[in-house]
Amino acid sequence: MGTLLVRGGRVIDPAQGIDRVDDVLVRDGVVAAIGRAAGPTDESLDAAGMIVAPGLVDMHVHLREPGREEDETIETGTRAALAGGFTSVACIPNTEPPIDTQAAVGFIHQKAARADACNVFVVGCVSRDRAGKELADIGALFEAGAVAFSDDGAPVYDAELMRRALEYCRMFDVPILAHEEVLELTRGGVMHEGAVSLALGLGGWPAAAEEIMIGRDIALAAFTGGRLHVMHVTTAGGVAQVREAKARGIRVTAEACPHHFTLTDEALRSFDANCKMSPPLRTAADVEAIIAGLADGTIDCIATDHAPHAREKKMLELDRAPFGILGLETAVGLAVTRLVATGRLDWPRLVDALSTAPARCRGRHHRHRSRRHLAGRRRLLPVEERQFAVSRLDAPGPGRRDDRRRAREVPPLKQGPGRR
Repeated sequence: MGTLLVRGGRVIDPAQGIDRVDDVLVRDGVVAAIGRAAGPTDESLDAAGMIVAPGLVDMHVHLREPGREEDETIETGTRAALAGGFTSVACIPNTEPPIDTQAAVGFIHQKAARADACNVFVVGCVSRDRAGKELADIGALFEAGAVAFSDDGAPVYDAELMRRALEYCRMFDVPILAHEEVLELTRGGVMHEGAVSLALGLGGWPAAAEEIMIGRDIALAAFTGGRLHVMHVTTAGGVAQVREAKARGIRVTAEACPHHFTLTDEALRSFDANCKMSPPLRTAADVEAIIAGLADGTIDCIATDHAPHAREKKMLELDRAPFGILGLETAVGLAVTRLVATGRLDWPRLVDALSTAPARCRGRHHRHRSRRHLAGRRRLLPVEERQFAVSRLDAPGPGRRDDRRRAREVPPLKQGPGRR
């Protein structure tokens, strides 16, 4: 593959404490050195005015395959990941059928290898068939390559089952990725329960439904010593619970999604189903708490919760349309616009939240040999064990995806009716 010199970019690597304008030398697909290169190279890339950083990692992606290929496939999803700067994603197991067997894990690996785009790490089910009745064969799934376990899309509702799952996963030092929701409180809910839902006459989803379950799972993590990762935190109370748990030394990490620190429940005044999320968009105070949590490290990482649906499904009435929004191709632009440009996060912290922190939360077990790839000369370098991304300092915001990568449209993100 020869040598490639990336010249004059702002190199940020939180794992090594690097933040400086420098060169990066890539030899035969591997990052060989950071610093001035001696001698000629086969190719060079002028990265002046750009960020050169570890390849981004998204630990919360719904690739939909198998079972819902009309919404997404592993091939289209991983190509979208590369378009957004992500070199690795972790796929959530709420497929049809769920990823609760070794064969299912092998299927994902096979399809990802065939797609030959970004790295795909598999999250296995906590319970058989995601039914919440009995544990899946966590040991067998781990041996097959699962890097974490989750029943996302639904909570692990049985407290005893959650306890046993945390104890079992502690043997392998892998986390449980927890969707936090009290189902009795969210039945019939379409959006956050508050003044806006009352004004619109829509079913509410109270903040307490999330916070009660976060509290339960933190208590179980403290009791078992297991690793708990709280998915898509959306409430100020939830952020406070995670902060307090960390102060007590409990093994808990957390993530926030770009739409939850960008939009509020006011967006539902448009009755646009693209703004219907699970968990829902919350209030401005909750958004502020999430940003503060990202800034002080209470919330470890940013994850997209990329949840695509075929266009015709999102065109249904708000109460009938499915929950979820696209995220892989818009996450960086939203994070730069909402967090860095406003001075709430600096570049090293944002890079950490999008790359090294999610890798730490997920753990480094079953670290597969990364495939060499070059997906856009100004986006990803063809590196192996140390993947790096190159991105412009003025990363673009939401747009329209290339139909060669995917078949769906990226919906415009807006705040309130008439604002696009």
